[in-house]
Amino acid sequence: MWQPHLLVPFRDERHRISDVINGSCSGIGCCETSIPRNAYQYNISVTSYNDHHGIWGFNPCGYAFVAEDGFFSFSTDDLYKPPFDEVPIVLDWLIPNEKCDDAKKNTTTYMCRENSNCIDAENGDGYQCHCLEGFKGNPYLQNGCQDINECMTSQPCSGICTNSQGTYNCSCPGGYQGDGRKDGKGCTLIIHEKRFHSTDVALGVSISLLLILLGGSWLYWGLRQRKISRQREKFFLENGGRLMLQRLLSEHEGSVESVRIFTDEELKKATDHYHENRILGQGGQGTVYRGILPNNMVVAIKKAKILDRSQVETFINELIILSQINHRNVVKLIGCCFETEVPLLVYEFVTNGTLSDRIHNCRHESTLSWRARLRIAGETAVALSYLHNDASTQILHRDIKSTNILLDENYTAKVSDFGTSRLVPLDRMQLTTLVQGTLGYLDPEYFYTSQLTERSDVYSFGVVLAELLTGLRALSFERAENDRNLSLYFASAIKGERLFEIIDSRVLNEGNPEEIKQVAMLASRCLRVKGEDRPAMKEVAMELEGLMRVMERHPWVNQSCDLEEAEYLLGERSSKCDGILKSNASKIDDSISNQVPFEIGSGR
Repeated sequence: MWQPHLLVPFRDERHRISDVINGSCSGIGCCETSIPRNAYQYNISVTSYNDHHGIWGFNPCGYAFVAEDGFFSFSTDDLYKPPFDEVPIVLDWLIPNEKCDDAKKNTTTYMCRENSNCIDAENGDGYQCHCLEGFKGNPYLQNGCQDINECMTSQPCSGICTNSQGTYNCSCPGGYQGDGRKDGKGCTLIIHEKRFHSTDVALGVSISLLLILLGGSWLYWGLRQRKISRQREKFFLENGGRLMLQRLLSEHEGSVESVRIFTDEELKKATDHYHENRILGQGGQGTVYRGILPNNMVVAIKKAKILDRSQVETFINELIILSQINHRNVVKLIGCCFETEVPLLVYEFVTNGTLSDRIHNCRHESTLSWRARLRIAGETAVALSYLHNDASTQILHRDIKSTNILLDENYTAKVSDFGTSRLVPLDRMQLTTLVQGTLGYLDPEYFYTSQLTERSDVYSFGVVLAELLTGLRALSFERAENDRNLSLYFASAIKGERLFEIIDSRVLNEGNPEEIKQVAMLASRCLRVKGEDRPAMKEVAMELEGLMRVMERHPWVNQSCDLEEAEYLLGERSSKCDGILKSNASKIDDSISNQVPFEIGSGR
């Protein structure tokens, strides 16, 4: 509200300075009045009713000013000079010529912005804008009205204050009740009454039973895991464990570093808990599974089928043997597991099965060419020669047979299954052992004397050579009684000059008769009854390698017998081939025909 004040000197001689009252602007020395509403002009003039000559000795001037109502308090000192240079003025602002209802209809000219409202002006024809409650600022500007954070400014809550746009909320913390306001009920502590209802009892019983059940399950699981852990520890110790492995390997100057010790859980996961679709093969001693390790390496895992504590010794023996061998034609041992009743062995995975499958399974009848058979024989001979002559300690395999010769993706031979193998001390030429091996491949001299020598492996290899040449099994009850044993049948055919009658048809079609005869003569030398009459494995390997080199340099062109003659040999032999056989039959040692047959039982 504007308030004009008039300060004038005394012109009337009837008034004296003593008549002026401090703080009163009632007309003596000072007067004031309000500017009326709806006034568009207001003039102020100061006049004197008497001449100036009657003025006393104070300020002869008068002055006027406009100020906010209540700003000025009169004093006699103000008659001598103005008490200030500036005064506050409050303007009564309005948007003219429109009422709120009309102004809101025209959104382009309406002046009130967000968070404000419109009020018809009391002073004049127009409207005013005011910020809403809880906001402050200039309602005529964009974003002019801003939220007031009452929680920070006035702190209206005795409990928890939560600010929001234009207002605030009060609440009480946990354990208290009330509205949380200072001007309201505030917050008071909640006092709980102990009341037991049937639902509370049922809930308590249910929770207790659940806890008991969970506790019992946890206890059972813990005891079961403890039992399994103790059982694994027991098996680990009974099976030799790491200490036994280290001790045995150290005795034979081996190394345990290259052999990985697997846990039972690792191998179960690798084989999908030994699922039947992971079986690669089954034998008398156990089952071989295909496993996939976490690094995606494919392995073969050998698991015993029958619980026999004597198999532990076989397991440890194979572990010791293979840990000392590093040869491309010997299957590689990757690791082992001691945590099961009978230990497990983990080998490299060899993709194409056994040599026996490729020779005798009709599905693979055409997969092995003559050249491939000769190469496999040479690689097997090289591996056995390495075991006999080049290993740190001489190793006798003792169970050479076509099922223990594996073939990889390139049909490279890999000698496997060293469970019955033996290490021969440097000062020994032979070992006296309990006879072990597979009938049909077993050295007759070793069978009768129990004296194991490196020539026992030579005999078994001779049977494998005969299998490669003939495609016949080492032991078959489908043949005549005198021909069930392949070694005797093979020797009889050579002696009777019927070799080409028993040779596999594919070998006849692809091989040169002279070449076939040369391999047959080598096989017959390996099958001699007396071990001392057999060639050493190193000699056998060199002879087979020599044949392969000749084949690579000079492919056979049927110089001795052409293909037609070879096919004719399936029936009646040509005189040319007949002559070849006759000229060489005299070179065959008579001991072939003098082999002593021994009782044939079931194979190993």
